[in-house]
Amino acid sequence: MSIIVFPAIDLKGGQVVRLAEGDMDRATVYGDDPAEQARRFAEAGAEWLHVVDLDGAFAGKAVNADAVEAIIKAFPGKVELGGGIRDRAGIDRWLDLGVERVIIGTAALKDPELVKAAAKALPGKIVVGVDARDGYVATDGWADVSDVSINELADRFADAGVASLLFTDVGRDGLLKGCNVEATVALARHASIPVIASGGVASIADIHALVPHAEDGIEGVISGRALYDGRLDLAEALKVARG
Repeated sequence: MSIIVFPAIDLKGGQVVRLAEGDMDRATVYGDDPAEQARRFAEAGAEWLHVVDLDGAFAGKAVNADAVEAIIKAFPGKVELGGGIRDRAGIDRWLDLGVERVIIGTAALKDPELVKAAAKALPGKIVVGVDARDGYVATDGWADVSDVSINELADRFADAGVASLLFTDVGRDGLLKGCNVEATVALARHASIPVIASGGVASIADIHALVPHAEDGIEGVISGRALYDGRLDLAEALKVARG
């Protein structure tokens, strides 16, 4: 069994950052050259990148477009992108520019028909972001929490042709508390769509814990801060993830 490891590049003001619990005021800057960071991940063996336009998530539109385009050009593998993509024009624009998959979070809750139509027209290109606080879906850059449960959101897209569900435990994100394996696996078993784990990855132990659940529907895992802080070696993580 194998899963994908997605190194994360989060963008704020054109810089590579990591937030604690999604709080824009608690950002740690890890570099000011996103394209160079993408190249480093490629050199370590990464075949996928997870990129988020944090400013875009709050603004509801692309803010760090230049940095994202530089990453796409620098990275030879596949890029999935989230943050502020809330209409079909935005989806099409990024796919045309070379993004492999786009992640729809806030719009998945507020405009599900947009997601369903896009997933039907663009098979394998739409990922639904399931950002959760205490089991309920958070929106608008995690600033608000809805009354919709994560299972309920997953059920809405069960037959829509969505490529994956990206499950982030907001309360753990950027805190190195360890991935919420239990909740992620529970969602994967409930949903008919593959699930990507995100939030809190602290060490190689998290990768070891997730790999056996590939058969439950875990497609991959995203890691950011643990990689930047040197707590997780990307080459080792990729080796473990590939079984």
